[in-house]
Amino acid sequence: MVITHHGGEFFKVSFGDTTLAFNPISKDSKLKGTRFGADIALVSVNHEDMNGAAEMSYGDREPFVIVGPGEYEVRGVFIRGLQSESNYKGEPRVNTIYTVELEGMQLCFLGALSNRKLPSETKGAMPDIDILFVPIGGGDVLSPTEAHELAVELEAKIVIPMHYDEIASEKDALKHFLKEEGGSVSPIEKLTLKKKDLEGKEGEIVVLAN
Repeated sequence: MVITHHGGEFFKVSFGDTTLAFNPISKDSKLKGTRFGADIALVSVNHEDMNGAAEMSYGDREPFVIVGPGEYEVRGVFIRGLQSESNYKGEPRVNTIYTVELEGMQLCFLGALSNRKLPSETKGAMPDIDILFVPIGGGDVLSPTEAHELAVELEAKIVIPMHYDEIASEKDALKHFLKEEGGSVSPIEKLTLKKKDLEGKEGEIVVLAN
């Protein structure tokens, strides 16, 4: 599995010949997006900063688009969407948390989550998390402190912060988040993982450059 960050909450996850796009940036957004072909596009919040599934058509690839809660199985990938809350851009919105099983690993993508306290039914439906994508920008989403607290509570093996820099409400959100976690982390261009690489990891922070 290879994970890369493309700004905001936009991530590309590739394994074998299958590519997933999480919260792709729309061409209507003020954020700078990237275009590539995806097989599956997942959208947490219906806003142009995250609903650019149409931009994920490229060549002969036309993505299966997932928007909202439910259970899905696409190309052998099992995906569950869980409803939560977002206040993105100051408006109450439905935010979908996605859990995805890939190559024996469990990914959890929190989207533009604004409430640190998850509904009990949502938390109960989550598997043991290997890789957690958590928003840290404050304001419309979790603050760095809230993001840290939730990451600890969910006991993920690897934590990938998102929703900072140009999209964040809180200045230096990444710096504050890393301080909560007890140190600094150098950004890397991509994260390449196999199931065996997770052995012995507990709450390891990975910052992906964008």
